[in-house]
Amino acid sequence: MLAFIISIIIVGLIAGALARLVVPGRQHMSIAMTIVLGVVGSFVGGFLGYLIFHKDAQDGFLQPAGIIGSFLGAVIVLLLWLRLGHRRTVRA
Repeated sequence: MLAFIISIIIVGLIAGALARLVVPGRQHMSIAMTIVLGVVGSFVGGFLGYLIFHKDAQDGFLQPAGIIGSFLGAVIVLLLWLRLGHRRTVRA
C-alpha cells in the first residue's frame, strides 16, 4: 500500500511538472500543488482513457499510455484552473 501511494505521488509530480512546462504563462503553484495537479490529472486522464478505449487499471498500473494520459489530464486540469482562476473579479 505504501509503494502504491509513493508511486501515485511520483507519477503526479512528473505529470504535473510536465503540464506546467507545456502550458504557457506563469502558474503560481507550490510543489505540493503540482503533485495534486498531476494526481487529479491522472484521474481525469484515466477517466477519459476509459471512456475512449474501454481499458482500466486492471490492465496494468504503470503503462506508457497511463503516464501519457496522466500528462494530458494534467494539462486539461491546468488549463481549466487557469481559465476559471481569473474569474475572481468583484463586481460592484
